Amino acid sequence: MQIPSRIPKLNEVSFDGALMWFSEMKCRDLLFHPEDDPSNIFLISDGSRMFDQIETEEINQTLEKLESTIGHENVIKAAYPIFMNACGLRLDA
Repeated sequence: MQIPSRIPKLNEVSFDGALMWFSEMKCRDLLFHPEDDPSNIFLISDGSRMFDQIETEEINQTLEKLESTIGHENVIKAAYPIFMNACGLRLDA
């Protein structure tokens, strides 16, 4: 039996696609900063890794697709409003 991945699929390789991907990661309680290595993120509650090896590979492949198309800076910009929302901060429209 194959366990479905917790990592959402990237529907579109674009800025909006990145925004939606980070938003879905937040909804699944998997949000992380894209400049952090997902293999080095640990849960505070029990010290276990947040992502297993397969999930880490999926995340890295998604980030590589995005960065090669929209650039590193735009990946960070796409993640920014999702992080602000997760922190309870509202951005001006």
